[in-house]
Amino acid sequence: MALVSMNEFLPKAKANKFAVGQFNMNNLEFAQAIVEAAMEEKSPFIYGVSEGALKYMGIEFTVAIAEAAAKKSGLPIALHLDHGSSFEVAMKCIRAGFSSVMFDGSHYSFEENIRLTKEVVKAARAMGVSVEGELGTIGGVEDDISVDESDANLAKPEEAIRFYEETGVDCLAIAVGTAHGMYAGEPNIRFDIIEEVSKAIPVPVVLHGGSGVPDEMIKKSILAGVGKINVNTENQVACTETIRQVLAKDAKVYDPRKYLTPAREAMKAVVREKIQLFGSSNQA
Repeated sequence: MALVSMNEFLPKAKANKFAVGQFNMNNLEFAQAIVEAAMEEKSPFIYGVSEGALKYMGIEFTVAIAEAAAKKSGLPIALHLDHGSSFEVAMKCIRAGFSSVMFDGSHYSFEENIRLTKEVVKAARAMGVSVEGELGTIGGVEDDISVDESDANLAKPEEAIRFYEETGVDCLAIAVGTAHGMYAGEPNIRFDIIEEVSKAIPVPVVLHGGSGVPDEMIKKSILAGVGKINVNTENQVACTETIRQVLAKDAKVYDPRKYLTPAREAMKAVVREKIQLFGSSNQA
């Protein structure tokens, strides 16, 4: 199967109250772990690729790996630019074979964010590519982007609704109290904002910073209208902790396959658990 836009499964997710996971692809092992778990669960999913990961892997390798996963699995898989910083980056990804892009204009003024997002939507739609927009500022650390919790701004429901109406994005990430990275304490998610926005727009709300959010909060978010949830840090932690354990156990290990294979299995377990939690099993 070829890569698909998020519109292949997000409308169904919103209608049937489940969420599709975006799991970030950082290398081959991440890609394999994610698709293997999804195949076992018969679930659609989204490969998220940040600009940092794109520089690390190279755009040609990134697209080739995602296309191989889609062909092998037969699942509806979207290859999605995560937190695209400009129109130019989004277009480069679309030309290379990405089936979905996010334009993150949250650091611009509200009006400028609308203007720039509209440009991306217009170009992407002509290519059959889905677009995610973002409103409000999500705290925490992702790649080289760091936002202090004190600087994180919650999205205003009335602005989020207007943002959708003017841009026509296919899903909308709004800042509701989650953060990138792992949480020191329990996140304070504003379910009321999710619900108000979700009821007023026909597309799903996106929850960024899904790693480490308690299961009950995830379930409540989905019921309130979240249809896409991003997970990256939990996979990174599972991968790195497993590698540390293997190397600590035997200092003579030098074959990367000896520690990357168990690391891949650890990530696969994380992804399988998230798919089941999000309710997307058997939705492919």
